[in-house]
Amino acid sequence: MLKIEDITYSVEGRPLFEGASATIPTGHKVGLVGRNGAGKTTLFRLIRGELSLEGGTISLPSRARIGGVAQEVPSSEVSLLETVLAADTERAGLLAESETATDPGRIAEIQARLADIDAWSAEGRASAILRGLGFDADQQRQPCSAFSGGWRMRVALAGVLFAQPDYLLLDEPTNYLDLEGALWLESYLRDYPHTVLIISHDRGLLNRAVQGILHLDARKLTYWQGGYDQFARQMAERRAVQAAEAKKVEARRAHLQSFVDRFKAKASKAVQAQSRVKMLEKLTPIAAPEEARRAVFTFPEPEELSPPILTLEDVSVGYGGAPVLRGLSLRLDQDDRIALLGRNGEGKSTLSKLFAGKLPAAGGRMHRSSRLRIGYFAQHQVDELVVEETPLAHVQRLRPGEHASKLRARLAGFGLGPDQAETEVRRLSGGQKARLSLLLATIDAPHLLILDEPTNHLDIESREALVEALTTYSGAVVLVSHDMHLLGLVADRLWLVKGGTVAPYDGDLEDYRRLLLTPEKAGGRATKAGAKAERGARGGADAARAGASGAEQAGATRGDPAALRAELRKCEDWLEKLNAMREKLAERLADPALYEDARKRDLADLNRKYAEVTEGITRAEALWLAAQERLEAAEG
Repeated sequence: MLKIEDITYSVEGRPLFEGASATIPTGHKVGLVGRNGAGKTTLFRLIRGELSLEGGTISLPSRARIGGVAQEVPSSEVSLLETVLAADTERAGLLAESETATDPGRIAEIQARLADIDAWSAEGRASAILRGLGFDADQQRQPCSAFSGGWRMRVALAGVLFAQPDYLLLDEPTNYLDLEGALWLESYLRDYPHTVLIISHDRGLLNRAVQGILHLDARKLTYWQGGYDQFARQMAERRAVQAAEAKKVEARRAHLQSFVDRFKAKASKAVQAQSRVKMLEKLTPIAAPEEARRAVFTFPEPEELSPPILTLEDVSVGYGGAPVLRGLSLRLDQDDRIALLGRNGEGKSTLSKLFAGKLPAAGGRMHRSSRLRIGYFAQHQVDELVVEETPLAHVQRLRPGEHASKLRARLAGFGLGPDQAETEVRRLSGGQKARLSLLLATIDAPHLLILDEPTNHLDIESREALVEALTTYSGAVVLVSHDMHLLGLVADRLWLVKGGTVAPYDGDLEDYRRLLLTPEKAGGRATKAGAKAERGARGGADAARAGASGAEQAGATRGDPAALRAELRKCEDWLEKLNAMREKLAERLADPALYEDARKRDLADLNRKYAEVTEGITRAEALWLAAQERLEAAEG
């Protein structure tokens, strides 16, 4: 287990931890929550041993492996799949050593250890993780240099998931994921075989993927059983009790002080007054609990336009080549609240840019109301803020004629107070930058607000404030987000972007969640295929040997081209069957449920069969090559 005992740590004289303690049971999934700046990321660094404690101890089991995503993988010519495989350094080292080892004893040790760590199923497992995070088979073979920083962050995440450390520390892992990737990660973490600590502001993840919440508050750590909603209810009840007790104590103190003030000068009451002074000294004040910070977003209200505000008739859109989306016939009214659903790469962001006027229609007709104002927020805009300037300077550029006091009021309406207004953007937190970008996107009181992943870097209080602002906002809203909590509270219509077109989605968000998770979670067809593969490969070595034996017998034929061609076809048939058998075994080995303790025996059998079939393929390939050479020689 992970034991944090009486730790103390400060940054630049500001204490983050003072006598903080907590115990995390082995194998538990825990969400680490607390206000921005409380020290959550610092705690991760202390656990990893990157920082030295001023007092107390953090203890882990001996030889426990700790893993996390420190930064994106470098831009290199190594493929995504090979990059992820290399993340398991033990496997990579053993495979490299196996190429050069000559001592029979050491070779046996290497092979035994490779079997112990499921090395032969590694490619299938790595591929399944990359697929879950949004990379198809072709992309997995591409070099890391072909992808942007955000996508390389996904590769880094895939690497640490594949390495399966004993303690997995993830800091805001969904920030670079879309809804599909976030739901896949949620499902994967729930079944992860070791201990997980997650810093996250995603309520869905904190409700469905963890068993407990570790709360960092007032420099102390408190462990709460259950998900985030249960923790929030318990905290609210605790605050109410503390507030009531504080109120009672203050009322008692006021009553005693009143008596003392009235009678301390009267001789007849001197004894009673002195007695109450002593009571006041003994009356320990109870501080009322600090309330959760009130986060705000104040969207300016647009005037009402006649419906519809935007229509599309048989519109196509793309980036100069083949259209990404085609045949779009859609309508937006000012009271619409629409969430765009769809797997990565289907065109959600393309549709958002079309609505926002960032991309022109490549065909068809698109009509906007003549007075329509559109606000557009996308995550990349946060990165395009001028880092040398202050938030006040950003707003002044858009409103040069406004008095500074009004500009400051605008900033305050998005939770950016006097200190942040004059602070260079480079020194703002991610959440503060996101607030500034949201202010800039809405400053013209848009009739249509398009938000592409607006919650990245926003804490839970800010996300709740954004929900409140959007539900009272009188303009249309189009949302792309991995935050199902936000989508569920704001959107009343769902559009599915799939197969180059857009259509209303008939189910609700839970239906969509089940749809997305069915192939990965249930893996019904894959699991059945794996079982069939197991039966077909029962005694995989026998099948492989039978194939090789058949090819060897065919090899007895000499000189006759027709017989040699038949021999070649027989070798090809066996190769095809053996490769299909190995593919099905790899699918079975990619099933996360297989790595639970109760399934370890199945895992060992499958690994053995996989190795035997691979050996059979090697022999069959050699026989096919020999048959090909004989045929070429016979045909002159």
